[in-house]
Amino acid sequence: MGRNIIAILICLLVLYIVYVTVEFIVPLPTGTETPEIFIPLGATFKEAVEILAKERLIRDKNIFLLIGRLTGLHKKIRAGYYSISGTMSPLDVLLLLKNGQIIEYEITIVEGDSLLEIGEKLSGKNIVDEKTFMELAGDEDLLRSHNIAAPSIEGYIFPDTYKLPKGIEPENALDMMINSMREKFSEKLQRRAADIGFTEREVLTLASIIEKEAIINAERPVISAVYHNRLRKKMQLQADPTAIYGIKSSREKITASDLKRKTPYNTYFIKGLPPGPIASPGIKSIVAALYPADVPYIYFVSNNDGTHQFSVTAEEHLKAVELYREKKQIEKEMIEKENMERSQEAAGNNEGS
Repeated sequence: MGRNIIAILICLLVLYIVYVTVEFIVPLPTGTETPEIFIPLGATFKEAVEILAKERLIRDKNIFLLIGRLTGLHKKIRAGYYSISGTMSPLDVLLLLKNGQIIEYEITIVEGDSLLEIGEKLSGKNIVDEKTFMELAGDEDLLRSHNIAAPSIEGYIFPDTYKLPKGIEPENALDMMINSMREKFSEKLQRRAADIGFTEREVLTLASIIEKEAIINAERPVISAVYHNRLRKKMQLQADPTAIYGIKSSREKITASDLKRKTPYNTYFIKGLPPGPIASPGIKSIVAALYPADVPYIYFVSNNDGTHQFSVTAEEHLKAVELYREKKQIEKEMIEKENMERSQEAAGNNEGS
């Protein structure tokens, strides 16, 4: 009699194991659809299971709850959107939840990006539309919450690659990016800023100008020195990138008429630094702003090859500018000659055919 009971219990156990295995291993009958399931912030594991059951993504809620407790998943579940394909089994769904594999968008902010470019990137991933982003960027409550003494969060978003969960509040996304900048702006750098009499805003503003001017890293401290020297001598900075800030994209060519336009940021008209940064500076430009090279330069002009010619006197600078213009003219003539030769060659080929 006892043996029969044991045999029955063993059979029941085997059947239950088979049942659980089938329930968890066999793929869900959802066809080729790829539904997105949203688990709200603060939801318990039981509430998450109810959501999955309602969407018919699990077969037996009680088994799912049991396995969740055995694996510790019931203690913490990550909120967000989960993508669940038709080839998944309930076990796959369980592992998805356990690993917190929510849908995330990768946003890369590069050195020199302005709010205009950042807004385009966030809008492209449906995080926030460009108009709302620009309004939020200058929101007084947001600025106050991050202790930002500037017209907007321009320059306070650190260039990096961010993984933003689908459905994230725009404010939370900006919090993440601003906090990243504050982490990189270490206590050591803050002490250095205080030593040279610069506020955080002034450091980031100068760093953003350096970011837009410098192409090769070795020149960042030298360009920084030019602006420090000008500030010390109470000269206008005359930084070309400031002339178009808020007017047009930095991707566009800066013209002579741009330099003559009066704006609060145009350093050809204002004295000292602009009211705030003009782009997001990287750590190399921030360090350069804090540690300028020990050089006497007051001027610089492009060599048209990524480097610059630095000068101490106005006379030296004028010669460098003339040389730059000569190089540009030669380059222009060479391009025109190449284009003419191509046109002639194309015309010859057409005649031959």
